[in-house]
Amino acid sequence: MLYPTNSVDKLGFTEVKELIKKHCLSIMGQQMVDRIQVMHNHDLILKFLNQANEFKNILKNDAPLPIHHFFDIKTLANKAKVEGVFLSEEEFFQVQASLLTVFAVIGYFNEREGQYPNLEALFEHLPIEKVILKHIDRVIDAKGHIRPNASRELMDITGGITKAEQEARRKIDQVFKNASLNGWTADGSLTIRDGRLCIPLLAENKRKLKGFIHDESSSGQTVYMEPEEVFTLNNRIRDLEFERRREIIKILTVLTDELRPFVPLLLSYHSLLTKLDFVRAKALFALDIDAEMPITSNEATIKLVNARHPLLLLSFKKEQKVVVPLNVKIDEVDRVIVVSGPNAGGKSVCMKTVGLLQMMVQAGLLIPASEASEVGTFRQIFVDIGDDQSIESDLSTYSAHLSKMKNFVENANGKTLILIDEFGTGTDPQFGGPIAEAVLESLNQKKVKGMVTTHYSNLKLFAGSTEGLENASMLFDNVQMQPLYVLEVGKPGSSYAFEIAQKIGLPQNVLNLAKNKIGFSQKKVDTLLVDLERDKKELYDSKVALEKQQRQVKTLLEENEKLKAYYDENKRTLISEAKQEAKNIILNANKLVENTISEIKSAQADKDVTKTLREKLNNELVKNTVKPTAPKAAPDEIKIGDWVKLNDSETSGQVMEIARDNLIIAIGDLRTVAKKNRVHKVSKKEVPKEVRRSYSAQTDSMANFSPEIDVRGKRGEEALYEIEKYLDKAIMMGFGNLKIIHGKGDGILRKLIREYLKKYNEVDHMEDEHADRGGDGITYVYLK
Repeated sequence: MLYPTNSVDKLGFTEVKELIKKHCLSIMGQQMVDRIQVMHNHDLILKFLNQANEFKNILKNDAPLPIHHFFDIKTLANKAKVEGVFLSEEEFFQVQASLLTVFAVIGYFNEREGQYPNLEALFEHLPIEKVILKHIDRVIDAKGHIRPNASRELMDITGGITKAEQEARRKIDQVFKNASLNGWTADGSLTIRDGRLCIPLLAENKRKLKGFIHDESSSGQTVYMEPEEVFTLNNRIRDLEFERRREIIKILTVLTDELRPFVPLLLSYHSLLTKLDFVRAKALFALDIDAEMPITSNEATIKLVNARHPLLLLSFKKEQKVVVPLNVKIDEVDRVIVVSGPNAGGKSVCMKTVGLLQMMVQAGLLIPASEASEVGTFRQIFVDIGDDQSIESDLSTYSAHLSKMKNFVENANGKTLILIDEFGTGTDPQFGGPIAEAVLESLNQKKVKGMVTTHYSNLKLFAGSTEGLENASMLFDNVQMQPLYVLEVGKPGSSYAFEIAQKIGLPQNVLNLAKNKIGFSQKKVDTLLVDLERDKKELYDSKVALEKQQRQVKTLLEENEKLKAYYDENKRTLISEAKQEAKNIILNANKLVENTISEIKSAQADKDVTKTLREKLNNELVKNTVKPTAPKAAPDEIKIGDWVKLNDSETSGQVMEIARDNLIIAIGDLRTVAKKNRVHKVSKKEVPKEVRRSYSAQTDSMANFSPEIDVRGKRGEEALYEIEKYLDKAIMMGFGNLKIIHGKGDGILRKLIREYLKKYNEVDHMEDEHADRGGDGITYVYLK
């Protein structure tokens, strides 16, 4: 229950609905938005919130929902229910387009079964009846027109019309040509009058031709005549067109009869499209206001975290300003928050934010607040905002307020949310304050929840000493004399009446007179509140600075952890590489010892040979002994043409290309890619001669390689064998295109070669040589 009924306007809920309506694709969706109401069933609220939240996730994170057409097929289905009535071509096209959208949407969710359960529930057990589409497709084409072959009779009639039109055109062209040669026609060409093709004749020549005059020019010098020879044919065409229309009506009537049994299903499809349009509009509005889904409950409590007023948020976005978030909690302990503070400090906006967001949640709408927010369910929302004086009802401002208070006190309970702005104003403060206090006490006894704003000191004192009530104030910078729009719960706030008056420029003598007229106690209380506000401001600034320092410390700690992890990882990598190097050394040493023993045995223990081999063994072992690594000088820069060796093997190769940190290395006939830090530069002398010779042979091969091969006169298998070797070499050497000369002949060899080359992934495309230079007797092969 909402009281009064204009509460939705007072809190801005009506404006929210209008913004949602702008996102609807159909009138049906807009009508559903108009019917949005504040609900009290928690399960129903949760279902609507989940639907909006799932659709928002689709819009943000998934492929677009295939929603293309929204037509009012409910009206069409109701029309089709009536016996003897038929749908038009356009109406069948709307049904066809809507069904395609419905089936596409159902298919979309079937592919994501279980991912969006609340949206899937919209079409649960709804069948995809493609028979309807088959019936319509048989008669209506994709552009919404009747198909020429919709029936045998229609085909015959259409053919007759076409034939008669061609004959009529031929005859009138002939008559027009003869009349033009005789100089009877006026300037211009054949024209249409009364739906008939006519010849423009000079008025003085109208009796030189037989026919029917349909019109004349404004000057009367030109007449438009339908020749007698064509008149009969045009009448025949008109008759055939009437026949065609009768046949189309017959076809559409039969099609409507076929559609009639599916009317209940069409109504279900209509309901699905309408609900999808409605939920889509809510999700799009949620994206506009950065809305999230809060935690909901059936309890009458509110906990808003970083909440913002949606209308203020949209307004500030246009001005590129930021809304200060609101944090407030209303529960069984702090049931009513009494907000005080200066005018224009944000009290009313704070209270309206609470009321509007509560309405939105209970209407199934996502709200601009943190996901950590918790929003309960209230059975009643009572609102007293603004001036509701009425001349007709003989109500003054204060009388209107008292009338609402009467209703509040009589009907409020523990499931009621009350929102009262400027509580107690409108009459003499000496009496208005005590009455407001009594009303507040009565409401508190009924365990109501809510928020009130006030400037009355007695209400601030009452809230500070009464269980269930809690003071709160809007922070104010009393140095700059500017509001901060931050709600601080726990202490009342000053109205800053004198400070604001002084800033505005009210004369000092007037201010002094005013100060002398208020009581000493009141002045002392207000001064204490101002001092308290100043202390709160300093505390708030200190808190902000401390939070900033804590964030910096946290950032530094995270960076330190990352560096530590990086160093630990590098340490493990270095140890791993050292172990691998040690293994290689031991392996090489074992091989060396085994080779030395083998050579000693083969030398039959000859002393000189044995001595030489031992010295060689000792030198190799000393050279390979792991020594403490001293800081190495930076290695020489690796350039194209340098010889390098892979760090983890004895393989050597020559650098062919350099791409940032990657090297393309030629190892014999092969090429490989390696990081710069995985190789080290070696001198040419350290590279085995056979490796150098292999590379030299490869270089010579590249220098002598020609990107052209002639296979004319060769048999098919022989030609393909030559081309295969030739292609492999070209790919290895990095050639971009090749030229194969195969001759023309009967084109058999050309076709065989091209079919064979298609199986190579490295081949991009093939084309003939220019006609002047051999044409299709030569094939150019382009490699990827």
